[in-house]
Amino acid sequence: MDAEVISAGILRKALDAGTISMSDVEAQIGTGIADLLHESLRLKVAPSKVDVLDDESASSLRKFFLSYYDIRAVILELSLKLDTMRHLQYLPKHLQRVKSLEVMKIYAPLAHAVGAGNLSLELEDLSFRYLFPHSYDHVDQWLRNREAECKLLINAYKAQLLQALKSDDELNEIVQDISIEGRYKSRFSTMKKLVKDGRKPEEVNDILGLRIILDPRCDGGSSDWGPRACHRTHEIIRALLKEVPGRTKDYVTQPKRNGYQSLHVAIDVSEPGKTRPLMEIQIRTKEMHRIAIGGEASHSLYKGGLTDPGEAKRLKAIMLAAAELAAHRLRDLPASDHRGGECKNQAFCLIDKNGDGRISIEELTEVMEDLGAEGEDAMALMHLLDANSDGSLSFDEFESFQRQVELMRSLEDRDDHYTKILKDKLQTIDSAGLIHFYRKELGDKLLVS
Repeated sequence: MDAEVISAGILRKALDAGTISMSDVEAQIGTGIADLLHESLRLKVAPSKVDVLDDESASSLRKFFLSYYDIRAVILELSLKLDTMRHLQYLPKHLQRVKSLEVMKIYAPLAHAVGAGNLSLELEDLSFRYLFPHSYDHVDQWLRNREAECKLLINAYKAQLLQALKSDDELNEIVQDISIEGRYKSRFSTMKKLVKDGRKPEEVNDILGLRIILDPRCDGGSSDWGPRACHRTHEIIRALLKEVPGRTKDYVTQPKRNGYQSLHVAIDVSEPGKTRPLMEIQIRTKEMHRIAIGGEASHSLYKGGLTDPGEAKRLKAIMLAAAELAAHRLRDLPASDHRGGECKNQAFCLIDKNGDGRISIEELTEVMEDLGAEGEDAMALMHLLDANSDGSLSFDEFESFQRQVELMRSLEDRDDHYTKILKDKLQTIDSAGLIHFYRKELGDKLLVS
């Protein structure tokens, strides 16, 4: 990023805090940075324009960001989101869930789309931690148990393979440079493989991963040097390591419909008496890699998280109490006590006692106290839901809140469901003696009060 983006990044938090104004920036630093800050602020508020952050609306927002905003502002906003997610424990729980949902649905896929793969992975894992706390716990323990050994293994295989490739005369005639990247699978990606794809732990082939990137020579005048280099590399790997039959995928010879090209090889790295997960080795040229991480293929390949809108365990207690409001009232009051036939939303009308079409703080306080909450809770809830800050709740604001609560209340069951799947799978492997799964009781360690 250029100096304007770096400057804007330094100033954005001060601008958010109100310690400087946009006119100050424009007058003292320049219009370029002011314009970039203005773009980033528009990006910041864009998610609030949709009522429910489902797959369709999230996809539309991502396309809108990439089509209509300065790409530098997109990068800046992604960096700010990462900083926020790294310090999310300082926010109230309901905001932790809301921000994590936005990141999972919009910003993590957006980071992948602009080629910031590492940033995307960290955003996914941080969101996963707050949206699926118990599922995260299971996956995190399972991966941490083997992480130190596996990373040493990755480094050892990386060094061995790089030496073998660079010493091969035939390959050196085709390529001018070889690089190898090592990777240990992220928490969220592992969870998707185990739960969404329905795989068993021993079927997740890419927990350990190496990526070989080849730079073919251009002085031979041959357009097939890239594929030749990939296939020669595959031959060397086959001779050196234990390739798993039937698991090789050659997307170099037969690219995917979206243009993705790479050769995937599964390697058995287990030893006598020591069972390990398979290692996936990807082989591609620099051009294939460029397209995969930042070109057309990356947009099509990335699924953008789970198919269900947002996964969170629970909202703040005050929001859940308010969500129960309608049920309490409708059970306790006879239908004749209320103008139910004239009202589109009975819960709203039951709270709106004077029938003026708005819920005042006095009306909200009364029903909250009926549920055993304090007056301060009613004030906090009003502040949370009053989108236009006029001191009352309109019909639309109340319905938007109901939709959000309905979404969030389904999340606890979803997390419990995922946790059960992960627990069954990981304990099955554990009982087979392949993995020692530390069952350390974490309690609410991952849930910040």
